[in-house]
Order: sequence, then C-alpha cells, then structure tokens
Amino acid sequence: METLISTLTPLAEQIGLPVSVVGLAALLLCGVVAHWLIRRSVAKLGVFADTTDARWDDVLYYSISPPAEYAMWVCLIYLSLGLFEGAESLRANLLQVGDTAAILLIGWLLHRLSSGIEQELLAEHRGPRDSDDRATINSVARLARITVWVLALLMVLQSVGVSVSGLLAFGGIGGIAVGFAAKDLLANFLGGLSIYLDRPFAVGDWIRSPDRSIEGTVEEIGLRVTRIRTFDQRPLYVPNSTFSSVALENPSRMTNRRIYETIGIRYSDADRMSDIVIAVRAMLLEHEDIAQDRTLIVNFNHMGASALEFFVYAFTKTTNWVEYHGIKEDVLLKILAIVERHEAEVAFPTQTIFHQTIEDQAPTQPDNG
Repeated sequence: METLISTLTPLAEQIGLPVSVVGLAALLLCGVVAHWLIRRSVAKLGVFADTTDARWDDVLYYSISPPAEYAMWVCLIYLSLGLFEGAESLRANLLQVGDTAAILLIGWLLHRLSSGIEQELLAEHRGPRDSDDRATINSVARLARITVWVLALLMVLQSVGVSVSGLLAFGGIGGIAVGFAAKDLLANFLGGLSIYLDRPFAVGDWIRSPDRSIEGTVEEIGLRVTRIRTFDQRPLYVPNSTFSSVALENPSRMTNRRIYETIGIRYSDADRMSDIVIAVRAMLLEHEDIAQDRTLIVNFNHMGASALEFFVYAFTKTTNWVEYHGIKEDVLLKILAIVERHEAEVAFPTQTIFHQTIEDQAPTQPDNG
C-alpha cells in the first residue's frame, strides 16, 4: 500500500485531490476490471468444465463462481483501509466488516461445495441409488452445511468482539429454561436429527404407519416437520418427534412384492387337484417375472365348505406397483387356464340339499272278528 501511495502522490498533486481519494478511485477501477476478468475467466472455466467427461470440475466451478468475484472486493476493502490516516475507529469498524465478509464468503463457498457434491452423488448419470444411500448422502450434506454455518456464526461473533466462551457458558445455564419453554421445538429438531442419522426413510420414499393415519410419499424432511404427499395428493405435515414414538413401515425399500392367493376347485374335481398343483408350480418356476431366489409354494392346503383350496405363494422381481399388478394378473390368468385345461372348474359357494320323501301310510286297524 505504501508503494501505491507513493506512485499516486504525483498524480494527486497534479489534479489537486487528496492521495487517499485518488487511491480509492484507482482501487475501484482495478476492482471493476478485476471483476470483469474474474467473471470471464470463470465463464471460460465453466465452458471447459462442460467439455470434459469428468463431473467434479463442474462441481468445483459451481462452488467458486460467485464467491470468487466477491472475495476480490473484500481484498480491495482491506487494501483501501491503508489509504486513510487517522479515523482509527472507522478503520476498526471496517476491519470487522471485512473479517465478517471473509468468514461469510468462506461459509458460502463451503455451502455451495457441499450442495454441489450432494447433487453430483445423486445425479441420474450415476444410476439409481437405494433409499438408504440417498438418505445417507442427504443427511451428511445437510449436517455438513449446518456445521459450517454454526462455526461461521461463532467466528463472526468472535470477530465483532463477542466472547464466545461466555456465550457458551451462558447457553449452558439458560439452556435449561429454554428447554422447558421450547421443548416441543427441541423435540422436533432432535427428531429431525434422528431421521438424518438413522435414515428410516428419504425424500421420495413411500412410508406408512400402522399406529397413525400416516401414509404417502415423503416430499421434504425439514428441521421441524416432514412433508408427506398422501395418495389423494394432499400435503400432510408431520412433526419430526412423531416418528420417534410410532412404528413406521417403508415399502419403498422392499426387495420384492408378494403374490399370495387362494384358489378353490369343485369337490367333483378332486382327482385333478394333484395335476393342477404340479402345473401351476411349473408355470411359476418358468415365469420370467417371478423371483426364483425367494420362497415359492404351491400346495393343496384346505378342504373348504364348498371347495378344495390350494394356495399360491411367490414373489415378483419388480417392486413397482403398476408392474406388479400386471404380473399378478398374468399369473392368475395362467392359473385359470391351467384349471380349465385339466377340465376342472373354479368353485363358488354352493349348497347341496338332500330331500327324502316319506309316504304316509294308514294305521293298521285291529281285526275284531
């Protein structure tokens, strides 16, 4: 800065302005030019990142593009402070502003870097991910951003002269009172934290609770509430603390869907039952959409009131709801065809009534002679 002042002093004397004003104008001009150069350089970096096969350079470009421009202005603010002699209080205040700006810029950079990494790991070109993997990535990224901003806040408070140690000590004493006053808020916050750590579900999962009337697709996991879109397309807002006290089912993480059906045939077709069961089992073993590594059972198991019943127990390879019903329909139609091919019929509730007629006979009269 002394070199800059000595360089600009002759110019300031010629135009009759204070050297501090000339220096500030020079720094401002340099800032405008540097801002333009940084923007063009970052734009070229973005074009270069788009042409490469690697994706992580895109993440780096996304992270540094806006903060780099503002970081330059923070540096110029630091340089401009040396132009003014005296005004120590103003200089101290500006130094605090510069420190705060630098901390916030670093926090912003780390925030954008965390978001970029999260988006890259969940991108479609990396293929489908399991629900628990997506939940892990989301939770780690969000916790990282929360940690960054908490640390940034503490550093900002320290830079403006607030005693962080005293604040933390006061927080320990006042935390009890705050805990009683905001126990529901804290319970929901800790419930959200447990969701991030335990990963019972992630955004996009279909969840339901047998204990409560909760069922739908998770749209957002907030720090206080989780938003669920029910199947009739209504938003349902559930406090996070609720999930710590109810049983929760996550059908989205099922590996297969089950087909469990009972079919009855007539008692008059009892001699065909064995062949029908064998044919149905063979059909399922050859079906391309039935998982052969899961339990597969076809057995005659019940003599009902009006039918001889056998059950079908198998699992589909897909977990997609629509595809599952298509496969189940195909299996049931093939079972009906097998029953018909063996000249049998599916039974329906019937009753057989046996009626016997007894002819009335006149009583025998005694012969009195």
